[in-house]
Amino acid sequence: MSDQAEPRGRRGGRSRAADTSDDKPAVWPGVVGGRYKPLSDQEVTNVEEAVLHLMETLGFSQAIPSMIEKVTARGGVYTKGGRLTFPRELVRETLIEVRRDVVLWGRKPGLELDLSGARVHMSSGGASPDIRDIYTGQYRGATALDLYNAARVVDSLEYVHHFSRSMVARDAPDPLSMDINTAYACLAGTSKHVSISASDPSHVSKIAELCYYLAGSEEAFRAKPFLTVMVCHVVPPMRFAEEACETLEAAVLAGFPVQIISAGQAGATSPASVAGSLVQAVAETLAGLVFAWLVDPNSQLIFAPKPLVADLRTGAMCGGGGEQAVLMAAAAQMGRHFNLPTSSIAGITDAKLADAQHGSEKNLAVSLAAHAGSNLITQACGMQASLLGCSLESYLIDNDMLGNILRSVRGVEADPQSIAAEVIAEACLGDGHYLGHDQTLARMKSDYVYPLVGDRQTPTDWEEQGGSTIRERATEKTKELLASYYPVHLSDEQDFALRKRYDILLSRSDIGRS
Repeated sequence: MSDQAEPRGRRGGRSRAADTSDDKPAVWPGVVGGRYKPLSDQEVTNVEEAVLHLMETLGFSQAIPSMIEKVTARGGVYTKGGRLTFPRELVRETLIEVRRDVVLWGRKPGLELDLSGARVHMSSGGASPDIRDIYTGQYRGATALDLYNAARVVDSLEYVHHFSRSMVARDAPDPLSMDINTAYACLAGTSKHVSISASDPSHVSKIAELCYYLAGSEEAFRAKPFLTVMVCHVVPPMRFAEEACETLEAAVLAGFPVQIISAGQAGATSPASVAGSLVQAVAETLAGLVFAWLVDPNSQLIFAPKPLVADLRTGAMCGGGGEQAVLMAAAAQMGRHFNLPTSSIAGITDAKLADAQHGSEKNLAVSLAAHAGSNLITQACGMQASLLGCSLESYLIDNDMLGNILRSVRGVEADPQSIAAEVIAEACLGDGHYLGHDQTLARMKSDYVYPLVGDRQTPTDWEEQGGSTIRERATEKTKELLASYYPVHLSDEQDFALRKRYDILLSRSDIGRS
């Protein structure tokens, strides 16, 4: 795999063909995907042509004044019917000039995520209104404390590289409080890169002030931004969401990386055909990308077409089917075709708890998106009930799944060192097995992923130890984690300062401080 990304930080500095050692992991943030291509080359061309045609002929309604001004100055037309068209020359120029070197920074060294090429990273996400309580097993409204707990669970997991806001803090008294407390809960709970949304354009500056303070200055944050703003700038089909477009503009100007999202629902707000839904999502996302690039050509933008699927018998969203999985993989393939930093949504199981349906639906969708080379796969862990619910124990179960998926994306390196013909000869002429061979010991960590909560015992041993299910084991480990693991990257000085500036819903004891 000549295009394979090298691990960074402590994992870097060695050739993959060199002798392995115990401190080299089997997978790492940025394993390169992109081999799975659900669209043929001709189909990619067909999709691209349809996208450009729709953008320059049909255009979009409800464009905001600054967008109209910028796009028409570059050849776009604002029609008498109130639709803004995007000439293909402008779209192609954007695709040539927009930045590819997007890096999502963490708040500790070694947590940065390079979104160039086909490097794959796993993320939470979902913004569910409810959580399945880990102590009662019942669904209830989510709170800021639940969001903080989810962030610190993710902070402890090896194969979840990024924390996207998983739940809505329903205990916030108003939208501004919700946005500020969402930012606080996420940033206090994990040092990994965080993504949130803003419910009003005016809130962007408030979130920016919080981030600038934690970074030490506005300049420091702009140099290494550790928080992304997610914006659904359209209300499909082919209609802009005016306030969201203002949020997009404000976020770009404030120095945030921005994830530009279209999330139409096939059969409801986008065509029922997989190809039609894909075309609409790509067109809508590119329109936001063009606008953001015109606002600031140096902005860090993430192409995030996230078309969803409806159960056409009821009209309700369903995320667990093969249609959703292949649609999202095709969207990721278009991102690779344009060579854009790309985010996909996957792992939207329709199951209400971590059961067989949960595992099969998530594994299919996340695997296809990863193998298609999506740079940032959101909703990959923790989510249930078609994004209406979340459960903390599911993060641990899904972490095992994500490690295995990343290992499958890494693939096989069939170089002389890995083939190791001389090792085969040594075993055959010597002990007749490989159990004690130096290569076996050296490859235990470098080639293999081991489960955190998955069971590999014999049936007899499993029964003797209680015969627990994976959900029971994950629940127990999660309770232990919640009782003992409190991240400390947010200093007491910073925490007290934030509490003076903002009405923080979480108490000091909630975050493990006196």
